[in-house]
Amino acid sequence: MMETSVNTDRLKYNTSRKIVRPGGRHFKTIEEKERERQETQKKAELQGQSRARIEARFLTPRAKNFVETPEVAELTNTVQLWNTTGYPVHIIGPTGCGKTTLALAVAERLNRPAVWINGDAEMTTSDLVGEYNQYLEERYIDRFVHNVFKSRETVQKGWVDNPLTLACMHGYSFIYNEFSRTKPEANNVLLSVFEEGVLEIPTKAGEERYIKVHPDFKAILTSNSIDYAGVFQPQDALLDRMVAIHMDFYDFDTEVEIAKAQTGISTKEAKRIVKIVRALRDRLPDEQKPGTRAAIMIAQGLKLLNGHGAADFEKTCFTVLASKTRRLEDMTERRRLVKEIINETKTAGS
Repeated sequence: MMETSVNTDRLKYNTSRKIVRPGGRHFKTIEEKERERQETQKKAELQGQSRARIEARFLTPRAKNFVETPEVAELTNTVQLWNTTGYPVHIIGPTGCGKTTLALAVAERLNRPAVWINGDAEMTTSDLVGEYNQYLEERYIDRFVHNVFKSRETVQKGWVDNPLTLACMHGYSFIYNEFSRTKPEANNVLLSVFEEGVLEIPTKAGEERYIKVHPDFKAILTSNSIDYAGVFQPQDALLDRMVAIHMDFYDFDTEVEIAKAQTGISTKEAKRIVKIVRALRDRLPDEQKPGTRAAIMIAQGLKLLNGHGAADFEKTCFTVLASKTRRLEDMTERRRLVKEIINETKTAGS
């Protein structure tokens, strides 16, 4: 009788080989599971890095040297009251009157992180909610049969959240500065956020398209009250969902305190600067009126001179207060007007 030899090595179970069932998917090996775990962890780390990067870019700094006179305190309390009730607040006022600083102060009082964005004519909905701007590449290689090679590459889009999405997801305060400089169609996404408490992301699909707004979410928007160039009229449907707080330039004493707090100049010099700014404000049309910011800029310039004469004072005032003139004849007239006001303040004993 002839004996046959059997190669027992071929009968051993090889744990590295994949078991394939007809019509079904194969089981994953330990190496594949570990690789998948690492890829999942890498994606999570990438998402965390994206959020940290966006927060570092958009998280709002604290208001510096905020002055709270009775007038300022009344405005601040009003904005905070409506924000606390859950309504978005729309602060409307002339340029340079302190709208942005007020919004920052209220956000700081709420004791929550705040994200910030500036409106402009080029802004789109993606600038508010986010967009796909990262790509993750995955490669799958199958060598189950030694002489057959299969390769599959998958490219996945990576989503990056922008300020509105961050605020809605994590309960941040959302500060939208110069809201009226953005075209109305870009702001349509705010309608469902303010009314239904749901953020709809147009470029996503399925369940990812909708985000429930966090209960701590707050919104403060600012707009100019004057029809400057590049300002759009927001849609009525959006304005109806916000509480409008109208503000004007602060009173004389408040502007003096702000100039002192921001620059450290003396009370006497702050009063003289503010008087000049306010006098010019009374003589110019609305779109050219200088704001409190102009007084701060003059005070900062004079402080850097560290001792100045009449000529330096006049030159510094003119340089700041002529910033809204374009034509030579307008600049000449502004110089004459500023000099006239400076002489008036001298005569008045300021």
